[in-house]
Amino acid sequence: MTTPSAAGATPAVGILGGTGDQGRGLARRFALAGSRVLLGSRDPERAQAAATGLVLAAGSDVGSVTGHANAEVAAQADLVIAAVPYDGHRSLLSSLVDELTGKIVVDCVNPLGFDSRGAYAVTVEEGSAAEQAAAVLPASRVVAAFHHVSAVLLLDPAVPTVDTDVLVLGDDRAATDLVQALASRVPGIRGIYAGRLRNARQVEALTANLISVNRRYQAHAGLRVTDV
Repeated sequence: MTTPSAAGATPAVGILGGTGDQGRGLARRFALAGSRVLLGSRDPERAQAAATGLVLAAGSDVGSVTGHANAEVAAQADLVIAAVPYDGHRSLLSSLVDELTGKIVVDCVNPLGFDSRGAYAVTVEEGSAAEQAAAVLPASRVVAAFHHVSAVLLLDPAVPTVDTDVLVLGDDRAATDLVQALASRVPGIRGIYAGRLRNARQVEALTANLISVNRRYQAHAGLRVTDV
């Protein structure tokens, strides 16, 4: 399948692990922006139930959202977002190498641990979850993005715009341009290029700091890049 260019047709967006809060939140906003969205899960019935729930909650304003097994989503979508827990990240992507060959794979996984003192970044052998995805999927175009967008805000129908920037990292200019354009389709969000994939580790780890901010101030903090 040929991936659409940033200036071309809107890609069909697939979300692996799409039944979690982050996956459903992104699906809702992309569908409202006019994208066709395929929600993935290990259990296709659970994925379809989640998709149906999003459509019913949003009413006629939402576009196409359907639920499928992860492998079907990976095969059918033009662009695929990995929104799975870190502990299942490597195994899921390893099982979908063939389906994801040649495709843009957006990794938004944050490798975090939690203890009595709060959230903290965990060590990833490859440096980051995004770099792990690139190592597992050498024939895919891996981009890191959507790490810091609040799932609560994405899912809240009372929030018409999501006031945040999305840091987009990758080694393929056309792929990062397309992901920036996809992010910017959501009202309030800007996609901002933030460097090569090797710098994804700082972006992923920063999520632990934002969790601390949110807990202290009872907020859903995001990021804004000034003077851009």
